[in-house]
Amino acid sequence: MPLRPTTRPVRKLCPWSDGRPRPSKAQIAHGLLLLAGCLMTGAGYATQSPSASTEFTNPQRVTMRGYSDHAMEPFLTRDGKYLFFNNSNDPQANTNLHWAERIDELTFQYKGEIAGVNSAALEGTPSMDREGIFYFVSTRSYNQTASTIYLGKFVNGAISDIELAPGISTSTPGIVNFDSEISGNGKTLYFVESQFTLAGRPKTARILMARRMGNSFHRDLDSATISLQPINTDTLNYAPATSLSEVEMFFTRLDADGPAIYTANRPTVAAAFGTPRKIRAITGFAEAPTLSPDEKSLYYHKNEKGCFVIYRVTR
Repeated sequence: MPLRPTTRPVRKLCPWSDGRPRPSKAQIAHGLLLLAGCLMTGAGYATQSPSASTEFTNPQRVTMRGYSDHAMEPFLTRDGKYLFFNNSNDPQANTNLHWAERIDELTFQYKGEIAGVNSAALEGTPSMDREGIFYFVSTRSYNQTASTIYLGKFVNGAISDIELAPGISTSTPGIVNFDSEISGNGKTLYFVESQFTLAGRPKTARILMARRMGNSFHRDLDSATISLQPINTDTLNYAPATSLSEVEMFFTRLDADGPAIYTANRPTVAAAFGTPRKIRAITGFAEAPTLSPDEKSLYYHKNEKGCFVIYRVTR
């Protein structure tokens, strides 16, 4: 989750009880998850030069009736009925989760904040499986647990039974998980793992996978080195989104010119993804893709004259 530029000073770290440093809540909220030319420009990061993807065209802005604030980290439910998102990730904002109901492909009716989930900490990057199990990132307990990915049950605009997603976090100070998306069948969680510097900034960001087994998740130990290796370059890679079949992935990569949205394919879920391709139709400061149920539309957020809004491209 990128942050808008800020002139606020970075707070010093507070030690753990065993003397190891950790980012403070403010640093996690501030660095979580800038990733896109806010505290860094992308200079010095290795990038690839994939062939251009011409599948998506015609960028169009989405209208959110009844809402005029920042809209970031969109997630379109697998039935296409609801659009979840969070407001600004600026450290001065109270970043909360919101929802809207679909009117048509380019128009949604704002329904308000999602009930039962928001706190004084950062809440963002929503996703949900077809059974209504809702996943999100929150910094509410990072100081105690070094964990950030939560789940709950979404019903009628409210979330209940909130708990940390079991088996995801390594509970390591300075390691932050964010930008998670659950697969449609609820069996695979795609998420980002980042190592933060002592200044509270992400040093690395790579996309990983975890499989649900019973009531817990278990990390796919081969995902980073085999299936997701073409996606995880030396630069920052984040905000994964998958097709229902999970053979197509969309994600954001921090290029030398800022964040860009890429796509990659694989023949089956057991295979590795191929070389990612930049979606050339998406321009400017754009991140956080989410796919429509018919997989013909890709939604994302874009910085437009200082305000983050939702856009769509089609194929």
